[in-house]
Amino acid sequence: MRCILITALIAATTFVGVATAPAQANTGNVVVFSTELQPLTVYANPHGCHRLSHLAHELNNETSSDIRPFGDPFCHIPAALSHSSDGTLKAGYGTHVPGAGSLSAK
Repeated sequence: MRCILITALIAATTFVGVATAPAQANTGNVVVFSTELQPLTVYANPHGCHRLSHLAHELNNETSSDIRPFGDPFCHIPAALSHSSDGTLKAGYGTHVPGAGSLSAK
């Protein structure tokens, strides 16, 4: 009986700790390369949906979290990523993007 009580107490404490933990903000940069004649576009600590330039060519995720590239400018149509089954771009990775796309970060 005592073992069950201790186990329940540990489980409840763990649940409360997880439930009240604040969400981690996405820190770092998303860097977009368009052409050799344009400076890089940098999204610092991105949050929400960001429309990419019509000339966007490569997107690099230098943030602390996964981001999601989209094939349309409104973050509705997920971009097809050959290396991701869930459509996310892992932190530290890059991908080619379609012009007029967008990205979403939490």
